[in-house]
Amino acid sequence: MLGVPYDEQSSFARGSAKAPPLIRAAWRSGSTNKYSEDLTLIDDSVLWDAGDLAFVPGDDPVALIEREVGDLMGKGFSPMCLGGDHSITYPIVRAVARRHRHLNILHFDAHPDLYEEYEGNRLSHACPFARIMEEGHVDRLVQIGVRSATPHQKEQADRHGVELVEMRSWGGAVSFEFEGPVYVSFDVDGLDPAFAPGVSHRQPGGLSTRQAIDVIQSFKGRLEGADIVEFNPDFDIPGMTDAVCAKVMKELASRMVHP
Repeated sequence: MLGVPYDEQSSFARGSAKAPPLIRAAWRSGSTNKYSEDLTLIDDSVLWDAGDLAFVPGDDPVALIEREVGDLMGKGFSPMCLGGDHSITYPIVRAVARRHRHLNILHFDAHPDLYEEYEGNRLSHACPFARIMEEGHVDRLVQIGVRSATPHQKEQADRHGVELVEMRSWGGAVSFEFEGPVYVSFDVDGLDPAFAPGVSHRQPGGLSTRQAIDVIQSFKGRLEGADIVEFNPDFDIPGMTDAVCAKVMKELASRMVHP
């Protein structure tokens, strides 16, 4: 578990850099237990806390994130990264893809985050999957929960062969099967804001927490890493979205333990 308190690439509102300590606190809270739904105990013996990255002015955050995640993987860990805005996924995936060939990504989000550039910024939190796909880091990208795409992003999805599962065509129970290793990128705004209001870009009509967890529990493939991003405590009802993040973290950790 690595905190990545970085939100410098957020386009609308900052605040997600404050999220990692709150997710940790929700995970450790006595208001619930540390068991996932399959009764795996997700405690410190399973989920080791590597602390938070420290960002110093003048450092290259992309290089720092990639290097730190790579170093942890070199020690035998699988990364569970707590953002932070969605721009952090790009360097994390670069590190993961170096160690796992034929990587697949399962991406939960209201937005495809496939802009070639956003407001002149190619490293914006609206662009990470454009960078990932154009550099060839993954074999397959599946995006679910999307309900705020633009014509440009639809063109980008077609260009890069992205499988876009939009909410307007959501037909109930959905399961995915992947060949090779899987990385899950969980943008909290993929959930409907009724379930997770603590996001900068609230977009009604999204996944329920239950639907998202069902997908995490049912996809076929070996989970090798994950991130949870875009939780903004400044927009939250206290104690609500952080609890959702901790719940998602436990279910993802269980998938890592039981491939």
